[in-house]
Amino acid sequence: MIVAENLGKEFRDKKRGVIHAVRKLSFRCAPGSVYGLLGANGAGKTTALRMLATILTPTSGSASIAGFDIRRQPEKARQSLGFLSTATALYGRLTALEIVEYFGCLYGLDRPTARRRALSLFDRLGATAFLDRRCETLSTGMKQRVSIARMLVHDPPVMIFDEPTSGLDVIAARTIVAFIRECRDNGKTVVFSTHVMSEAEKLCDTIGIIHDGELLTEGSLQDLRVRFGHADLEEIFMRVVLA
Repeated sequence: MIVAENLGKEFRDKKRGVIHAVRKLSFRCAPGSVYGLLGANGAGKTTALRMLATILTPTSGSASIAGFDIRRQPEKARQSLGFLSTATALYGRLTALEIVEYFGCLYGLDRPTARRRALSLFDRLGATAFLDRRCETLSTGMKQRVSIARMLVHDPPVMIFDEPTSGLDVIAARTIVAFIRECRDNGKTVVFSTHVMSEAEKLCDTIGIIHDGELLTEGSLQDLRVRFGHADLEEIFMRVVLA
C-alpha cells in the first residue's frame, strides 16, 4: 500500500523565492488498484512521485511504501517499489538483457534468478527480439520496455509510473498500458501519473486531479462523473482546475 499524508515540497529560487511545488498532498492506494494523478505539465505530479520514490526529501508531511516510512526507512521503501519516469536512463553500452540482470543483482538476486526473471519480463513485454541488442541502438519504445523490465526484476509490491507513455507511438503505448493493467490484476499497488485523459479512463480505479501542487479532488471515474455532471473526463478536469 501507498499512504501519503500532507506531503509538501518547497524549492528556493534566487529570483522567485520559495516555490511550492507540492502542497499538503494526501491519498492512499491499496494493493490491486491503480491510483491516477491527473494534471497538466508542471502541476506537481513528478515532484510528488519522486518524493514517494525517496528521490526527493519532503519539506513537510509523511508517506509510507508497503509499510515503510520514506523518511525513516528509505532503503526498505526503495526495495519495495519500482519507479519509472520519462527521465529514466539506460547504460547505452550494455544489452537490454545485461542491464536488467545487473539491476536484479543490485537488488540482491543471484545471477541465475535475475536472468530467469529478466527473460520472463521480456517475454511478457514483447521484447525478446531485442534483448541482446545494446541499449544505445534501441528505439524510444524499446527503451521504455527495458526500463519497465528493470523496475520489475525484483518483483516489487508497489510500482510508480510517471507518464510512462510520453513520446511513444500508439503500439508501444498500448503495450505499456496493457502491462500496467496486468500488474494491477496481479495485486500490485500502482500509482500512475499522466495528462492523457484516455489513459486515465482505461487504467485508474481512483483519479486524483492535481493543479499547482494541490490535490483538488479525487474519486472513481463514475464518482467524478456524478459529482460534476459530465461524462467526459477532459471536461471534468477543466471544470476542476478552472473553478
